[in-house]
Amino acid sequence: MQYEYKPSFIRSFKSLRSVDIEEDVKLAVKKFIFAMNHPGMIPHGMGLRKLKDPYYEFRSGLGIRVVFRRQADLTEFVLVGNHDDIKRFLKVH
Repeated sequence: MQYEYKPSFIRSFKSLRSVDIEEDVKLAVKKFIFAMNHPGMIPHGMGLRKLKDPYYEFRSGLGIRVVFRRQADLTEFVLVGNHDDIKRFLKVH
């Protein structure tokens, strides 16, 4: 499995307002990658769910979500943001 950070993810990550939130996102992404490489190990608190095809999201804390897309052997991290950011993204895509 390969993982890629899209420019939109990098931009949205840089716009996070707190170093603590950035660290939470980094840890959540690491946990997600571990879980994807070990089937059946997805933590319940991660809140993994399907959004609009082909997008999915998982939680990185109470108000922050990470949007990703899976294609064959590639997972692309697309966006990180709050609920409103995700809704705006989905309207365009």
